[in-house]
Amino acid sequence: MLPVLAFVIVFALFVLSTSIRILNEYERGVVFRLGRSIGVKGPGLILLIPLVDRMIKVSLRTVVLDVPPQDVITRDNVSLQVNAVVFFRVMDPERSILDVENYMYATSQLSQTTLRSVLGQISLDEILSEREKINDELQQIIDRQTDPWGIKVSLVELKHVDLPQEMKRAMSRQAEAERERRAKIIAAEGERQAADQLTEAASVIARHPEALQLRYLQTLVEIAAENNSVTVFPIPMELLRPFMQVGNASQPVPPKPIA
Repeated sequence: MLPVLAFVIVFALFVLSTSIRILNEYERGVVFRLGRSIGVKGPGLILLIPLVDRMIKVSLRTVVLDVPPQDVITRDNVSLQVNAVVFFRVMDPERSILDVENYMYATSQLSQTTLRSVLGQISLDEILSEREKINDELQQIIDRQTDPWGIKVSLVELKHVDLPQEMKRAMSRQAEAERERRAKIIAAEGERQAADQLTEAASVIARHPEALQLRYLQTLVEIAAENNSVTVFPIPMELLRPFMQVGNASQPVPPKPIA
């Protein structure tokens, strides 16, 4: 009697363990009855017929898929390695099970081939400067191809672009040459502005000669501010000309000889 009772208890526990499933809020179960899909169940408590029903759980949360580094040859024949990250989620659990064998593996392989294909059609400068545009193009292509599987790709981001050492040195030299070019342009612009200012000052002095005397006196003040014991400077003749004229006027005029 006891062996029969033990067998019944074990069998009842087996039936309960195989017929009762509990799914979380973010999970769904695709139920197969004798090999045929009877729909999607969940979340909550799910009752299955032992030895008849089989359930496959599918998560509806966003999956972060890391695309391994891919060897890419760009349109301008530059060899580099690029990796990316893909964000997607299952929108139709039944299609993700029935229409593709392993949607995770399939999405990963599709992302790798699409990454190589898209980057191989553009140049290195575009990869480095137009990442936002490339990310959008990758997202649209992968999402369009995974849509029959019930997968929604929400975002694709390039993570890292690994350039060869020769290319890094060439880009460094290019950036240095660009900085030198900008410095020369700024210096030339400064020289041009200084020349314009000097031309304008010379024009003012030409119209007003007294401005030159004021500038001369200002220069003397600046020289006097230095810690020099003796300062030698020439005196312009224009400053002495009034005194010379007064001296000539005070001298007596010699009498004219009588013929």
